[in-house]
Amino acid sequence: MTELIRNTLYLIELCSGEQQHWRYRGPDARGEIWWQDSASGGEFSETSLMYAWKIIGRADEAPTESQG
Repeated sequence: MTELIRNTLYLIELCSGEQQHWRYRGPDARGEIWWQDSASGGEFSETSLMYAWKIIGRADEAPTESQG
């Protein structure tokens, strides 16, 4: 994956397999990385997460399952 873009929405997969959309907020003055959950609006730092997750890709570019 290339460098993350501030304020861009990314598709995230949690260790449970659940997928969510998080907005990358970028590092603060201390270098801590922040995200915003698009469903709840809550912001959190990467160091506060207590489970494994991975970035699938930008939400506007991520593959979606076809219906039908």
